[in-house]
Amino acid sequence: MVRSTSEWAKRPSGRFILPAVIAVLLLGAAGTAGAYLVPQALESAPTPSATPNFGLDGGGSGAPLPNASGLPSLPGVSSAATAPGGLPTAPPVGVAGGRPADVLAGWAQQTGTRVGIPVVAVQAYGYAELVVGRTAPSCHLSWTTVAAIAKVESAHGSANGAVLGVDGTVAPAIFGLPLDGKGGRQLIRDTDQGVLDKDAQYDRAMGPLQFIPQTWNEISVGNAVDADNNGVSDPNDIDDAALAAAVYLCRGGRDLSRADAWWDAILSYNAVRPYAQKVFDAANEYGQRSRV
Repeated sequence: MVRSTSEWAKRPSGRFILPAVIAVLLLGAAGTAGAYLVPQALESAPTPSATPNFGLDGGGSGAPLPNASGLPSLPGVSSAATAPGGLPTAPPVGVAGGRPADVLAGWAQQTGTRVGIPVVAVQAYGYAELVVGRTAPSCHLSWTTVAAIAKVESAHGSANGAVLGVDGTVAPAIFGLPLDGKGGRQLIRDTDQGVLDKDAQYDRAMGPLQFIPQTWNEISVGNAVDADNNGVSDPNDIDDAALAAAVYLCRGGRDLSRADAWWDAILSYNAVRPYAQKVFDAANEYGQRSRV
């Protein structure tokens, strides 16, 4: 669930000055204490010193996207810029009556098989990378980051018994628990009169990328995010949700090739350290497996 950015929390560590003899004894005992020291280290917060190792070569993104045409232009955003990866330099046009992400069908079929993600979802993540590559080329967002968030948030649109359709919609719609301040949840009273999340008392996270209504309206409706070209910004459509997530991660001029910016983007999405680590691990895995 998207929440406001919070400061990265770091566990303080003590410093001890020991005589040389005691230090030697402690080092000797470390071997037997290892079973206790290692789990404690694994529970510590991830440090913003690295971005996911996208690919076996130690850099770049996951499986590279193919050259593609038919990218839609976003209202109010220039589409004339050239993006990395051989994207078309001519102004993109929508695919009348069709799903623009279908241009990635061949690539998504191969990549989805490698990483174990439904093809329709891989198309959505790849297409989101292509679009922000045109509209925010300095962001350097990889589809693997969007895929990792979707995995952690909803298992690619399959949470709560939902099924991801061939057109990218999830059914039944995915709604999180009411944000009523109970059970460790935030308290967020209704902001959309229940129009989007079907709850007129409290807000709920929605869809495969788990946006709350206020953020969805800010990112998607306000910017007319309509990745599937059907005239509707739908948080329960993985095309729209993936593109909205990409726009959200890239806002503020972030450059996600920088470690601090990548971690900041993920923590702005959900300011929980174990959550950010899960996204890191999933993105890293997808990047590596997609290149095998």
